[in-house]
Order: sequence, then C-alpha cells, then structure tokens
Amino acid sequence: MAPEERADAARLLRGFERRFLAARDLRSFPWQSLEEKLRDSSGSELLLDILQKPSGDSVTLCESTAIVSHGTTGLVTWNAALYLAEWAVENPAVFTHRTALELGSGAGLTGLAICKTCRPRAYVFSDCHSRVLEQLRGNVLLNGFSLEPSIDAWAQHPGPHTPEAERPRVAVAQLDWDTVTAPQLAAFQPDVVLAADVLYCPETVLSLVGVLRKLSTCRKGQQAPDAYVAFTIRNPETCQLFTTELGRAGIPWEEVPHHNQKLFPYEEHSEMAILKLTL
Repeated sequence: MAPEERADAARLLRGFERRFLAARDLRSFPWQSLEEKLRDSSGSELLLDILQKPSGDSVTLCESTAIVSHGTTGLVTWNAALYLAEWAVENPAVFTHRTALELGSGAGLTGLAICKTCRPRAYVFSDCHSRVLEQLRGNVLLNGFSLEPSIDAWAQHPGPHTPEAERPRVAVAQLDWDTVTAPQLAAFQPDVVLAADVLYCPETVLSLVGVLRKLSTCRKGQQAPDAYVAFTIRNPETCQLFTTELGRAGIPWEEVPHHNQKLFPYEEHSEMAILKLTL
C-alpha cells in the first residue's frame, strides 16, 4: 500500500473507531469512503483492521438518548466536554499529581478521560441535579474507579498519595453554584478547576462567575487554583456576557490555543473554545 493510501486508510479507520466507541448512529459512519476503498486491492486489509479490536484506552458511559431528560441536559455528553477531554489528553501536566474540581460534570466523560490518562492526585466530579449525580456515580464505578464514601470524609482525611499511585482518589459532590460557600469549596483543596459546556443561558453564566469568585478566595495564603472553561459558541452574546462578567469580577482570562488531537467524533462545524482563567 502506497504511503498516501496508507494515510487515507488510517484516517478512515480512526473515523470508524471513534464513531463506534462513541455509539454514534450508523448513518454517521463513512460508508461511502469505505465502499470506495473496498474496490481497490487494499480494501480487504482495511476491512480486517476495522473489524479488529480498537486500540488504546476507552471510557464507558451510560447516557440518556434524549438531549433533555428528567428536566436536565446533564445526562448526555456535549461537544465541549469532548473538546476539553482532547485538550487534557494532549496537556496532561496540567493535571498530573494535582487535585481537580470539575463544575457541571454531567455524564462524566471529561473527568474520566483525565483520570485515565493524566494521572491526577484526586478528582472531584460535581453537579447539582440528583438524577445526573446518580448516573455520574454509576459511570465512575463503570470505569473501574472507587468512590470516596462522602465529601466530609474526603475533607477530614485527605489521605496519603504518592506520585507512583496508579489510581486517583475520586469523589462525586452535589454542588449548587448559588448556595455553595467558600469554606465548602476550600474543603476540596483544588489545584485546578474545569468546566465544559456550561454557558448555555445568562442565568448559568452569572452563577458560574459567582462560584469562580468564591474559588478565587477559598485558599487563603495559598496559590489560587488554575481554571479552564470550555464551551461551544452557539450564541455569541452569551459568550460575550461570560467574558464581560469575568472582567467585572476581576478575573483575567486568555484563550487557549487550539490543540492538534482529534479523538472524538464531535460535529466538525462546531466552533469551540477553552479559556484559561487567573483566579
């Protein structure tokens, strides 16, 4: 197989792997490209590669089939969560041997990818909706992680952790951005904070900026945590509101350069961004 043909075949194989592992609809698979490849001499070799077990680690999720279910949008994985997970896999040093707090974890894809590839010391998934939290706990266990018995136990007994430890400590917390206090946030002892696809209406933008302000003051005498917020630009006015409110709160920000890896089959035409905040 010529180098150009091998590169084309590799791209096609990755397309099938991504869509299969993400449980995408069959109509989204690149069938026409596969049919064209099968007509040439290399087709049988490509078909064998597709049928073989995909390589690399994986994240297994239980999700809703509806965008809105049980009164929430948190039971499915959104594009920005995939985008942030890709960026994290390409930048593991942001999380290695550190404690991460994720705001609005949803189904848990981003955090599980980080826990499996970036070697964090500890990871706190959080959300507010009871049904989302139930599914989130199930997804954490489904991927082979043990859950801390309670957040109180987490705070009172941090426990030793060595760089050689293979698995991070993992907790799932119910977190209401409007009512949580700075001392409660401080109990998580986060070194890095992240959130994905949580800028979907003005009310959530204001609540998010409010909790980010609390996080900026929750570690008195210590360096404030780094923060990364990923989002799909659906409504430019909502994104503008977010950066405006960050300015009012005195939180500087900068856009993170686009990463090179594309591991997940999110919509190609979606415009996404990640902001790094200085709390």
